[in-house]
Amino acid sequence: MSLPLHRLPATWTSSDNTLEGRVILVTGAYGGLGSAVSRAAARAGATVVITGKRKRQLEQLYDAMVKEGLREPVIHPLDVETATPTDYEALADGLQRDLGRLDGIVHAAASFAGLTPLAMHKPDAWLRALHVNVSAPFALTQACLPLLTRAPDSAAVFVLDNPELVQRAHWGAYGVSKAALERFVAILHDEHDSGAFRVHAILPAPMRTTLRRTAYFGENTLEHPLPDATAEAVVYLLSDRAAAARGAVLDLRVA
Repeated sequence: MSLPLHRLPATWTSSDNTLEGRVILVTGAYGGLGSAVSRAAARAGATVVITGKRKRQLEQLYDAMVKEGLREPVIHPLDVETATPTDYEALADGLQRDLGRLDGIVHAAASFAGLTPLAMHKPDAWLRALHVNVSAPFALTQACLPLLTRAPDSAAVFVLDNPELVQRAHWGAYGVSKAALERFVAILHDEHDSGAFRVHAILPAPMRTTLRRTAYFGENTLEHPLPDATAEAVVYLLSDRAAAARGAVLDLRVA
């Protein structure tokens, strides 16, 4: 891993006003990590824009968050697999028109079709993973940069995976895409290494998610925690407390 590693401060705790007044966009919002991040950001006072390709699941997340007494999120269906630059521009224009600002993006959407030898890797699955995991975060971030750079303090958070594992056999396009995403984070940070807009990456510890179950067939994923602790760490990166983690990977693995 070429990016420097950063640890979550032992004294860090989120409160109900940590992200007060901020607008946070979450991709893959109804997935395991995306759902946890959406809830954590709303609990910290943010207005959360939840995106994903399945409107019904977004509506279910919306209903659940409202029922839990969290701040009402904003639904914006977006299929990052098929979205065009015009779609991303329309999303950014809608945020400006309806909410007047954007203070953070959390790229929680991911494409992983399972462990596959390269000789058997379906080309369409390869292209899908590279697009969803690398090209879509680039296109969405680019479209939203004018909003992000106008905010007094803003952040983009990208989710990586354990490089010691995903560089091994059978990780295919997912492993390649995570390496490419790390390089993208490094370049984006170098272009924004000062000013109000910060670039962050996060490396979660094993979590109880669908992606984990798919990758580690036969493992008892119930032994792993829910993504809640990772989501709280994402709130840290979105807050003004995370200046020291700028351009680094927040490593949540056990030291």
